[in-house]
Amino acid sequence: MSEAGAIVHAISRQPREATISISHQHVADMSIEADVARVIADAQPDYVFHLASRVSGSRSIDEMEPTFSSNLASTVHLLRHVTGTTCRRIVLAGSLEESAAPSSPYAAAKNAASMYARMCFDLYQTPITIARLFMVYGPDQPDVRKLVPYVAVSLLSGRRASVSSGVRPVDWVYIEDVVDALLASASDPATLGKTIDVGTGQLTTVRSVAERIAKLAGSTDGPVFGAVDDRIAEEVRAADPTDAARIIGRPLTPLDEGLRRTVAWYRERLRSGELDPSIVD
Repeated sequence: MSEAGAIVHAISRQPREATISISHQHVADMSIEADVARVIADAQPDYVFHLASRVSGSRSIDEMEPTFSSNLASTVHLLRHVTGTTCRRIVLAGSLEESAAPSSPYAAAKNAASMYARMCFDLYQTPITIARLFMVYGPDQPDVRKLVPYVAVSLLSGRRASVSSGVRPVDWVYIEDVVDALLASASDPATLGKTIDVGTGQLTTVRSVAERIAKLAGSTDGPVFGAVDDRIAEEVRAADPTDAARIIGRPLTPLDEGLRRTVAWYRERLRSGELDPSIVD
């Protein structure tokens, strides 16, 4: 975005080294309303991309408060303090886990956040777009506990990956497609007040993805399936890719191509020593 001439304001809870060109970095906790009010007043944004979230599929009751604070309270504070300003669009990251009967504290918080956004659009004309993200994967994924980086790093390092049964079918979407869709949705008139799916529309099981990674990694043993318990009531949903493909102006990246790029990225970083294989321990 900076390369396109935008003045980028980034927010994080702790100071950290920027990996992209950022004009201003704000240290703030989005779950604290005063912090949100301060940042919005300082930045006076034209566009807001709300990607802050606690991503957890845990069914534990201990996840209720953290996901409420990070995913729901942060969104409510943001909507409250952007509404009525000159902001042209707020793009909220939704989730494939959202449903009328959420199966985890994370899913419940994301579902409620989207409901608040739609309410603000209807009542206060808050310029929102909800980008419902499906299973995002790709190079340099921050949480290496997620399936793709965990399996890739483990197998490329000569270790077997312990995973679930792998029977769950998922719509996997490559990170470059997600970024392009988020940016495009901010300025597309047709997405104002709408929820758009950011996914391929194709379901592929976790097992199949892990096996494809193993093949790309040149692993003869592959992952250990069934070593981790399956989660209860996993959401199974395929995206409608029509809107995402239209706004980014091209078809979304096929799974095999995205996995090829991803495994190649991890292989190169491991070979160069830029990545420590122990991160998946």
